[in-house]
Amino acid sequence: MSRDRSSSMDGDLQRIFGEPLSALYEAAAVARDVSPALARALDLRSFLALTEEQVARVRDRVHADTHPGRDMGELSADKLHFDAQWLDAALDARDGYRTALHELLRTMPPPDRRAVPVRTPQLGAAAALRPSPAPVPAPARAGAARAGRPG
Repeated sequence: MSRDRSSSMDGDLQRIFGEPLSALYEAAAVARDVSPALARALDLRSFLALTEEQVARVRDRVHADTHPGRDMGELSADKLHFDAQWLDAALDARDGYRTALHELLRTMPPPDRRAVPVRTPQLGAAAALRPSPAPVPAPARAGAARAGRPG
C-alpha cells in the first residue's frame, strides 16, 4: 500500500498539515468533509511514493548489473538500454508528481482555515446602453503614403 511507503515530500505534508501522515490518511478515510486539498495531496503523495519506489528499483538493478565484482560476460547492452528508458520514464513521472504536489501545497488555503465561498453581488444594468454615434468619415488623404523626400 502506498501509504506505507515513504516519499520525498512527506516532511512537507506533515509540516503543512500539522499531523503525521498516518493521521492524515486516517482523517481522509473517515471524514466525509475532508478538505479537497488534503484529499488531492494524499493522492499525489501516493502516486509519488509508488513512482519513487520504481526509480529506486531500476537504480538498484542497474547498480547490481554493473557491480565491479560481476562477471563482464553477463552485461547486456539491451538490458541496460531498456533499464535506462524505464528510469527516464520513472524520473519524468516522479518530477511531474513532485511539481504537482508542490504547486498544490503552495496555492492551497492554510489548512486551519476552511475555504468560504465569496458572494459577489450581481450587478444589474441600471441604464440602457445608448447607441454608438455614426462613424466619422476619415479625411480624404488619411492613410495616403507620403512621398519620399530627395535626400
